[in-house]
Amino acid sequence: MADIPAIRARLARGGVIAYPTESCYGLGCDPRNYRAVRRLLRIKGRPAAKGLILIASEFGQLERYLAPLPGPARATLGRYWPGPTTLLLPAARRTPHWLTGGRDTLAVRVTAHHDAARLCQALGMALVSTSANRAGRQPLKTAAACRRAFGHRVLVVAGRIGRRKNPSTIIDFHSGRVLRG
Repeated sequence: MADIPAIRARLARGGVIAYPTESCYGLGCDPRNYRAVRRLLRIKGRPAAKGLILIASEFGQLERYLAPLPGPARATLGRYWPGPTTLLLPAARRTPHWLTGGRDTLAVRVTAHHDAARLCQALGMALVSTSANRAGRQPLKTAAACRRAFGHRVLVVAGRIGRRKNPSTIIDFHSGRVLRG
């Protein structure tokens, strides 16, 4: 397992980490920390208006960011999670705009990737999760590639990515529309 105290300290200081996910390395930070999210967006070269994905090891880590779901809707989440599907769900009113890109929804996923799930579980929190690459470039697939690309700006968590060839599928939960396949 990764050095959780070092990762926790980096995140507490508003730092950015790179960690393995289902199809590539992801860049992540504490979603509650505005400075950390701004730093991540600068490193990636991503516009804030696009919004971000949060990953978690369990739904409870995402609940604070989401509007309450009716029981039947909540029961259907198990069809997707844990797994490589990101759902757009209604955001709680208090969810920071830097996560939603100013929308009333938030992209969230309960990951089935062993290392990413264990990381969220050990940290006791959801993490921002966007592919580890500069916007418009190919996602990075190894810890070494992340170290070369980001240097000391990012704490790289060693591990193996999953076997998926493509990024997570994104589905608008209420309409069922696939936004990214």
